[in-house]
Amino acid sequence: MKNVLKHRHLFVFVFLLLSSLLYSQEEIDLLSNQEEKKPLKKTASAVSKVEDIYTRASDSLPKNIDFWSDYPDDLLAKALVGRMTNEELLSQILMFGWAGAEPEYILYQWVGGRGLGSVKVFGWNTDDINLVAKSITSLQKSAASRRFKIPLFVATDQEGGWIRHVKGETAVTPGNMAIGSSGYPVDAWKSAYYISREIKCLGINMNFAPTVDLFTNHDSTIIGTRSFGDDPYKSGVLGAAWASGSEAAGIIPTVKHFPGHGDTQYDSHIHFPEINIDWKTFNERELVPFKMLIEQKVPAVMSGHLSYPQIDKTGAPASLSKYFLTELIRNQLGFKGLIITDDMTMNGATFYAGSLSNAFKCAIEAGNDIVLSSKTARLEEPLWTNNLALMSTSQEFEQRVKEACYRVIKAKLEYFKNKEVAPAPLYPDASQISKYIPDREGQKFFLQQACRSIAIKKQTNLPLKAENAGRVLLAGSTNAFFAQGKKRYPNSGIFSYHLDLGPNETQWRSEDLPKYVSGYDTVIILVNSERAATIAKSLKDCGKRVVVFSIMTPTYSYDLDFADEILVGYSYSDYSIEALFGALNGEYQISGTIPFEN
Repeated sequence: MKNVLKHRHLFVFVFLLLSSLLYSQEEIDLLSNQEEKKPLKKTASAVSKVEDIYTRASDSLPKNIDFWSDYPDDLLAKALVGRMTNEELLSQILMFGWAGAEPEYILYQWVGGRGLGSVKVFGWNTDDINLVAKSITSLQKSAASRRFKIPLFVATDQEGGWIRHVKGETAVTPGNMAIGSSGYPVDAWKSAYYISREIKCLGINMNFAPTVDLFTNHDSTIIGTRSFGDDPYKSGVLGAAWASGSEAAGIIPTVKHFPGHGDTQYDSHIHFPEINIDWKTFNERELVPFKMLIEQKVPAVMSGHLSYPQIDKTGAPASLSKYFLTELIRNQLGFKGLIITDDMTMNGATFYAGSLSNAFKCAIEAGNDIVLSSKTARLEEPLWTNNLALMSTSQEFEQRVKEACYRVIKAKLEYFKNKEVAPAPLYPDASQISKYIPDREGQKFFLQQACRSIAIKKQTNLPLKAENAGRVLLAGSTNAFFAQGKKRYPNSGIFSYHLDLGPNETQWRSEDLPKYVSGYDTVIILVNSERAATIAKSLKDCGKRVVVFSIMTPTYSYDLDFADEILVGYSYSDYSIEALFGALNGEYQISGTIPFEN
């Protein structure tokens, strides 16, 4: 990873800006027409040869080596693997989250007692960011107490937009679809850079982003504005810029969800999605952004719990498929980095595997290097005991664990010992947190980026100034919406409803809104969901000027063409709300586009 990080982010940044989102036809043909390679067969002699690599490396170094010893990364990684027990090997390729604000005692048993390799910070851990930093420090000290002193990968999901697991004062950004709307690689690069600077100061060193799933199925509620749009080449360019900005800030990006979550309306947390497309469509659409990022040597990819039955006839989710993770991404596409599963407690994995223990086994055998669980396993759960026992009875499984462990340790050596880009601190400095959260430079940028992203779906007479708006009613669900509206239209009235509407409130407010508008000339309404769109539909025959601010997925505004103006903003971020009102009021020229076909 050291070679990956060294100057690469600068090269990619310049290249992407010069490319202006365009690949040559020759490059597109090359990406789309890669020939399939035949699976590689692993013989018994090949297994022995792999074993000898770790043994020889171990024998060549002194007895007292640890992670921080001064030897070449490849040699040291192999030597450490050669000296590790089966318990240490298996633990190193696992990643666990924890349930509460602070890690429970059992997680320390996994880290300090068994040598757990990675931990994940989820949204339920992060209201107090100072406590997050304190917890990470404590966990890293526990890892450092072991004989090889191997530090932890500490990951989170800080995609931007509505996926923001680290909370507190961190930025709520306009998000990926807003980046797709402006179309500038620099917006993707800087978004990742500022997001990464915030989480880095807490000791988080890996981010499960960017999301390069395409917005193919417009009924999807799990992807939506997490996508850059439906253009695979544009998504690949923006995703590569995002990954480069993350690395420039010292955070390891993880591209997801391989091989693509966009063409299904089902959430793999709950369902087992099947995407029933043929190879040609798959190769020329879903795979394109992943191919482009692999060419740019992205350091990590997340495998998704998604079945493509026409591509892998077994019907296995990609996260448990040897075809997808060993034959396709490794052998055919040449990916050299880490493969990390999506959360294995999700139904998309366990429905197919039958049990969590078997899902872990299948994930390892398929080719994942890190297996993620949002919960900390009990010490004697079958996912541990069964797979540990299998290492003693199956040489092939043992070697697969060693191979994964080697990749993890080598990636850690290249990251934590990098002299070109400073990694996240093992022990974050509490005094520095307020300096970077919120990131002051980032705040200025995200407002500018939000303004570049605003698009017009319909217009009749823009701009709408206070002097020609008459009396304005603001109908919405966020404090920023009412504050920014009052700033432009000081005498406006307020009609409020919750951001997350229930069915009863939807009906109640839909009946009430037409009664409120009689004393107003203009209604500006915020639409973030189908239920908010239902409330907006109650204005169809109100006889007033109606302005719709569409935030989140623009498809929610598709049935609102009766409105006089429809502006699209993609996010409930305060930056996006301010940008929408600025656009309506004529404070800048609107230049964004809706980044998918209607």
